[in-house]
Amino acid sequence: MPTPHWQPFLAAAALIAFTPGANQLLSLRNAVQQGTVDALVAVAGRLSAFLLLVSATAVGPGELLVTSEPAFTAVKWCGVAYLLYLGGQLLYRSRSGVSDASGGPEPDASSLRRTRWQLTRQEFVVALTNPKALLLFAALLPQFVDDTAGAVPLQLVVLGMVYLAVEFVAATVYAGVGGTLNSFDMGARTRRLLDRGTGATMLAVAGGLAFTRQ
Repeated sequence: MPTPHWQPFLAAAALIAFTPGANQLLSLRNAVQQGTVDALVAVAGRLSAFLLLVSATAVGPGELLVTSEPAFTAVKWCGVAYLLYLGGQLLYRSRSGVSDASGGPEPDASSLRRTRWQLTRQEFVVALTNPKALLLFAALLPQFVDDTAGAVPLQLVVLGMVYLAVEFVAATVYAGVGGTLNSFDMGARTRRLLDRGTGATMLAVAGGLAFTRQ
């Protein structure tokens, strides 16, 4: 069986997966708001999107998206738009959740819960419209292929599947940290502050993606 260059790949995969990004922020935030289990279930959306990108890389369209400026630009601005939407939504929710001037009770955390399907769908869209993920699979994976061994598509699939495993480990760590914070039974005000911080970070990530080049 063809053997990719494992040592440099695993080092690069771990560095990329554990670096805070939009999806890892979602895992952390989802775990804080709804617990570790809900956050980990939602990771299935991210892994499904990445699996599609791995498949596209193995059969060819992934490289086309990276080398085609119009296609890459379209993916990039879809990602920017969705992150702006998520960030703005989180900031709006944190603002609208403030108790009124009459001193009414703050909303209970359970009123802010979303279904697992909603969380999973959110992870999927963020991952699929992230141009950095596209660059990872279509431009970075081929660098670790052993050209002399042949069966390049098979090597790309194997590398991609291993990366998905590393990504899941990283997501588990972020969700675990969020679940630990969730166990502290934070008040509604603290949770709103977390939403504000996450929303602001999403806007910052969107700004960074806007300047991403091929």
